[in-house]
Amino acid sequence: MCGRFTLTVDANSIQQAFPWLNLPTQEMTPRYNIAPSQPVAVIPNDGKHRLDYFNWGLIPSWAKDPKIGYKMINARSETLAEKPSFRSALKHRRCLIPADGFYEWAKLPDEGQKTPHYIYHTDKTPFAFAGLWEEWFSPDGSLIKSTTIITTEPNKKIKPIHNRMPVIVKSEFYDLWLSSEHKQYPELKHIFDPYPGEMLSFHQVSRKVNSPAFNSIECIQNL
Repeated sequence: MCGRFTLTVDANSIQQAFPWLNLPTQEMTPRYNIAPSQPVAVIPNDGKHRLDYFNWGLIPSWAKDPKIGYKMINARSETLAEKPSFRSALKHRRCLIPADGFYEWAKLPDEGQKTPHYIYHTDKTPFAFAGLWEEWFSPDGSLIKSTTIITTEPNKKIKPIHNRMPVIVKSEFYDLWLSSEHKQYPELKHIFDPYPGEMLSFHQVSRKVNSPAFNSIECIQNL
């Protein structure tokens, strides 16, 4: 799964990674411990190529209670076309979720509890998760936009840490994923292949990251 990630780089680095992206004018604060239910930066496939902020935890348009979003932070790539919560969004409402790292927890042989690991591009450049998004209207008419991160099987490097990893979209597939056209699962399936392990690095980090309230550079520092 993917339950925490980071976006710590400045706007210039994001612009270099996504040169076609329209960034907001306000300054972007480094985020070292992005957690479910928080606003996350997304690039929706609405044709505007703009960075927006949606709640992390997908709320399907038909949901009666927005609390369902707490259970929808991730979506398994293998069953997207089958699950009522995700199949319509896969066809129509896809997004990229910029990041520069994510956390996974491993139970090490000599440890009594799981140890967090920070995983990132070896060259420390930003990348993007594959996501889905939805719009949900509350009874009072207010609108909530929400998102989920798609997961897949881990590559060989990540497998010793966790049995799932987020789908990191290769840059050559950005246009396809952000197409506003109706897409079927077979057209997109190759995007869900595990990201190459040789492009990623990882190290152990402090368990302080276990607390969503802790947002500090200490979260990503090597122990």
